[in-house]
Amino acid sequence: MAIDLSGLDITIAVSGLKTGDNPQPGVPVIRSIRNAGFKGKIVGLIYDSMESGIYLENFADEIYQMPYPSAGADAFLSRIDYILDRTKIDVIIPTLDAEVILYIRLQDQLKRRGINSFLPSEECFLLRDKTKLATFFPPKGISVPQTALLSDATQIRQLDDDIPFPLMVKGRYYEAFKAHTPEEGVKYFYDIAERWGLPIIFQKMVPGDEYNIVIVGDGKGGMLGMVPQKKLVITDKGKGFGGVVVQNAELDAFAAKIISILKWQGPCELEVMKGFDGVYYLIEINPRFPAWVRLAEGAGQNQPAAVVLKSLGMDVEALGPYKPGTMFIRHAEDIIADISVMGQVSAQSELIRRNEQ
Repeated sequence: MAIDLSGLDITIAVSGLKTGDNPQPGVPVIRSIRNAGFKGKIVGLIYDSMESGIYLENFADEIYQMPYPSAGADAFLSRIDYILDRTKIDVIIPTLDAEVILYIRLQDQLKRRGINSFLPSEECFLLRDKTKLATFFPPKGISVPQTALLSDATQIRQLDDDIPFPLMVKGRYYEAFKAHTPEEGVKYFYDIAERWGLPIIFQKMVPGDEYNIVIVGDGKGGMLGMVPQKKLVITDKGKGFGGVVVQNAELDAFAAKIISILKWQGPCELEVMKGFDGVYYLIEINPRFPAWVRLAEGAGQNQPAAVVLKSLGMDVEALGPYKPGTMFIRHAEDIIADISVMGQVSAQSELIRRNEQ
């Protein structure tokens, strides 16, 4: 089902406009929304004046810098009220892991301000936390690699044979590194802890084939859309710069079971390994669209457009079947802008490109 947003006279806000070697999902989310015919206003919400999506012409109509989620609810709502004094916001799509929980907890207050979203419950969100996957899912028939949560680097040498080196060292929100030795494990422990806090996740490596699946859950255990891909090009940070849509009935069933268990509402990305032992393992559940979400649009499912309609409380039929063999390759290009644009964003924490329609 092709979604047409051309008749909507609303304002949509999207966060996460950084592209580059570790891209955020906001730019492709906005492009998918525009490609659904949306002619209304787009508001970009940023955390840094160097987010490259700021400088794209004919893209986001207004830009506003937000306080970091760690600043808390009062600072967040104060900034939202400032923005609302200048423009309405009808729908908001957060695209960064660390901010999603704040949007979930403030849904009612945002709703009273006229701002709608399509997000999971707080309980559901917390169940997919990296620190809980290994205890919540295996009893329900979903395999997860052996995992240890460490709060002290001295515990690294006490890891048993169930998690041998080499292994993966992960932060609760971001970053993952392959540690070949306990010494590397200690290094990555302190590097991640300094940026993202404790605990640090040590996880057994599963040799096999990696898949990523972008999904919009309906909140009742079903899915409005699902598109799985296999990475073709991977950066040194493990980010996919190229991928192809694959069709695999077992993989689809595995993903559907996870969403059914969680009753997830809204966008998410599953990271799955098919081990050489033939077992599918759940590695992570990211609570937002991935940066490769335009592959879903190209394969026949414009999932960001569907989320816009669901945020407004509209009925949306399940999106049509995805087209296997559709691929993407990420293309980096220079954006040319006047330095005054950066100056305005840095000095005023906002950028207005056009007036209210």
